[in-house]
Formats: sequence, structure tokens, C-alpha cells
Amino acid sequence: MDMDIKGKTIAITGSTGGIGIPLCKELLKRGANLILVDRNKSKSLNLRELLLKEFINAEITHVTADMADINSVKKATDELINLEPDFFIHNAGAYSIPRFITENGYDNVFHINFVAPYYMIKKLAPMIKEKGGRIIATGSIAHRYSKSDIKDFDFRTYKKASLVYGNAKRFLMFSLYELFKNDSEMLSIVHPGITFTGITNHYPKLIYFLIKYPMKIIFMKPKKACLTTVEGIYNSTPYSYWIGPKIFDIWGKPKLSKIKTDNNEVIEIFNKAEEIYNAEN
Repeated sequence: MDMDIKGKTIAITGSTGGIGIPLCKELLKRGANLILVDRNKSKSLNLRELLLKEFINAEITHVTADMADINSVKKATDELINLEPDFFIHNAGAYSIPRFITENGYDNVFHINFVAPYYMIKKLAPMIKEKGGRIIATGSIAHRYSKSDIKDFDFRTYKKASLVYGNAKRFLMFSLYELFKNDSEMLSIVHPGITFTGITNHYPKLIYFLIKYPMKIIFMKPKKACLTTVEGIYNSTPYSYWIGPKIFDIWGKPKLSKIKTDNNEVIEIFNKAEEIYNAEN
């Protein structure tokens, strides 16, 4: 960990979420400046105010980005290019939410978790490379739940939230491995394991009530889970590796470990990712 982030500017999507808030605080403790990239401008500005009370000398700005709206994503990306962050952390995500087809024709869960971040990352990569920074993208153990289906690549016909979310994360992780294949020092794929955040409260009310407190006790708190993302700032991940909790991918300190990938599937996913990106470019 020889990289010093003091004075560096870090853009974070989903900064107002369960992992986002402690992540912001951890980065500010280390002297970084922040760009909060969020859909809800009011929540983002309230967080900025809260953070500045604790870190009075920090530079914190905000960019609005609705990850389900490609025009909002494009506008936000242009703003970020002008703000010139040294690092980009994709932390935002959506799991079990009402489904719809986006304006540009994709399932919204797929758009939020793959189409939008892939577009932003590819656009920002040349600038971040020039500044000697890194892209940190949040993966998920849910990527293991199913293989991709190019005939239904955004899983719009699938009903099970875990499969739809997992497919989008699989697309993001595998396409980024291939995108940065010859520049792997620029990329870090991270995952927080299982932690109690807004993304986990999708269960029916009765089940949620029964599991809420056990989950808080059993799984890592967001304050600890965010340290995996911090680790990704300092360390890149080689092709088909990621950084996550060392014990069963759920508990413990961050550790580099290999994930199972199929070369043919990776290439298929990457080709589809490029097709989607080029259609929006």
C-alpha cells in the first residue's frame, strides 16, 4: 500500500447508501476529496453537509446521476470528466426493485448495475489512466447464481431478483476484466460479502422483521464491509481475481482471491458490452 490518496479526488456512485456513507468517511479520514455521485440530489447534499461538519477542510462536491436514465448518466459522465477525479468507485447498485424497460430499451436492473457503470467507466478510463489513478468496481457473490444468456442478455424474462441482479453483476465484472486485460493495474474488482444495507431489505415484511437483527449480528457491518473497497484503491486485481472478505467471501479482512470464469462466456459478454456501449456513444 504505497499509494497516498491525501489530496486526491475520488468520485463515488451510491455515496448515500449503506456502504457509501462509511466509505466516504473512511476516505476523508485518509485525506481524500470527494465527488458524490447520486440520483437523489437532496440526500447527496445533506450527506455533504454532514461530512463537512466532521471533516471541515475537505473538498466535497456533488454530481447527479440516475443510473436507470442513460441521458442522466451521459450528463454526469461529462461533468465528471470536467472535474477530473483521480479515482472512480462504482458502489451504486439496485437489487429487488420494481422492474421496467428503460428509455434505451433495457431492463432497469440490468441498466443500473451494468449498462450505466460500464459506460461511465469506459468514458472515464483514459483520463484516470493519465492521472495514475484506478477504477474500483463493486462485484457481488450473486454473479455465481447463473450463467449469462445472450438470447435474453438483460434477463428481462426472469422473475427471481437474485438471478437478474447476479446476471448484471456478472456482465459488469467479466466485461471489465476483458476491457482492462492489457491494463490490469487500472482495475480493482471488489465485493463486500454480505452486509446489512438497503439492498438486503427486499424480503417480505414478516421475514424481514424476523431476520433483521440476526443479520446485523451475523454479517459484517457496513463500516467494516467498506474496507474491501478501500483496499481496492491501493491494490489492483489481476484478470479473474477480486478482493473480498477472506472467510467464505462473507467475513474477515479483505483478501485477493480467484473467481471461476469461462473464457468463451467472458468474450461473449464483452462483445455484447461493447455493442451496448457503441450504441450509446
